[in-house]
Amino acid sequence: MKRPRPEPMDIVRLRRDGALAWLTSGIPYLGFLGIGFDRRGDELTAVLPFAETNIGNPMIPALHGGVTSAFLEVTAIVGLSWSNLWEEIEAGRVDPASLAPGTLPTLPKTINFTVDYLRAGLPREAYARARIMRSGRRFASVQVEAWQDNVARPFALGLVHLIMPPMVEPARS
Repeated sequence: MKRPRPEPMDIVRLRRDGALAWLTSGIPYLGFLGIGFDRRGDELTAVLPFAETNIGNPMIPALHGGVTSAFLEVTAIVGLSWSNLWEEIEAGRVDPASLAPGTLPTLPKTINFTVDYLRAGLPREAYARARIMRSGRRFASVQVEAWQDNVARPFALGLVHLIMPPMVEPARS
């Protein structure tokens, strides 16, 4: 029996990028802060571009604590949602091309959130990655780390506990 040829990588990349765009379209705050995501395989890195409006203390200058915590929280939510969506896409249960453009994903809801501000966020681009510590049917725990110039020197850490959305099939067109 002959094995089917693997899909061309550009098709796979388009499918994955389309799924990420569909997922992030449901979070208007990402656009407000200008947060984007750099995808490499199943790994996401959130990117917060520098904006003068994100500075909280112009004397230092340092990123506003609220911007930092929002950055960590949305990174956790998108990271967890992407992890769940990724499994569905790779298993062939969801085809991102068939997801209805007007529909939005059901996202996990934050139960509680702890932020450790390790040092001042400088007036430059920031990055964050989420690491899923536990993800069950009802509850998830996600650690998030934010850094700027050196991934080994984070400026903020977060621990987010979330309620998982009900398991519902994504809308298809």
